[in-house]
Amino acid sequence: MPGGLRLDEIVARLGGVVHGDGSLIVSQVGSLVSAGAGQIAFLAHPKYRALLQRTKAAAVIVPPQFSADSELPRIVHPNAYAYYARVAALLNPPARRRPGVQPGAVVHSPLPPSASVGENVVVGERVSLGENVTLHPGCVIGDGVTIGDDSLLYANVVIYHDCVIGRRAIIHSGAVIGADGFGFAKEGERWIKIPQIGRVVIGDDVEIGANTSIDRGALDDTLIGDGVKLDNQIQIAHNCSIGEHVAMAGCVGIAGSTRIGRRCTIGGAGMISGHLELGDDVHVSGGTLVGKSLHRPGQYTGVFPLDDHAQWLQNAAQLRRLAKLVERVVELEKKLAANAHG
Repeated sequence: MPGGLRLDEIVARLGGVVHGDGSLIVSQVGSLVSAGAGQIAFLAHPKYRALLQRTKAAAVIVPPQFSADSELPRIVHPNAYAYYARVAALLNPPARRRPGVQPGAVVHSPLPPSASVGENVVVGERVSLGENVTLHPGCVIGDGVTIGDDSLLYANVVIYHDCVIGRRAIIHSGAVIGADGFGFAKEGERWIKIPQIGRVVIGDDVEIGANTSIDRGALDDTLIGDGVKLDNQIQIAHNCSIGEHVAMAGCVGIAGSTRIGRRCTIGGAGMISGHLELGDDVHVSGGTLVGKSLHRPGQYTGVFPLDDHAQWLQNAAQLRRLAKLVERVVELEKKLAANAHG
């Protein structure tokens, strides 16, 4: 924000408590290590507590238990990291392109005057755009698509026909929403394509990373709930249902007809097999392959530990013998029990 904001102005908007000079103006955020004059830093983890004494920041955001560790002007809030995110958003509002249709765009539907349509965008027939929607250059919006208010689509996003995007969506470059799911029926040696006649329906406040693909449903819709955050290069297959406020890191793959509950997280390169169900508050570690449904909340990890190559090969060989070893142990236990009773 040009000119910055006073600390007491920030607190008036976002809550929290100011300790020290509330009239101090900050114009940017920074880390405890790199922040300087005019910048506000934050403490999000106790292991960085010592940096409060050395930071050159003009002000800091701290949780209550660490407020006394600094003499700097500070905003005190229980969730310093989330508060920093909101301050960063206040000081760095997204640049909006001017409203109107730019040269080279091809538009087949009436649009609200507040819409911004970039160069070489294609908007199909029966498209419904909400207020203040921004389509950066090269976007393709298929027939019958609905996009909610204040949504932002970066360059070269493709939304296939009849898909629904909620309000305040952010969709990054190269994302493809509504392509055909991988549906084929085997007939002898041939694969027969199954028409994918469902849609993708995306809720409000969803962010989708660059080059992420979400396939349309084969029969029913693929559903993405409110507040879902998807990183780059994620694949979500047809007929999946993703619950509210789920977050997935880069290169996650979700196979078809999987249902994921609310508030789940999936680490980078996690793979979820098809036709499974993950309950609410299930957290899957990066690189984990999930091959069964997970109904209980909690953290799940299935990554074979890193080791030097020779040791890894030896451990892997032992794992292959584990089933036979278990059988031998069971037999030995039976013999020991028989001898004990003999």
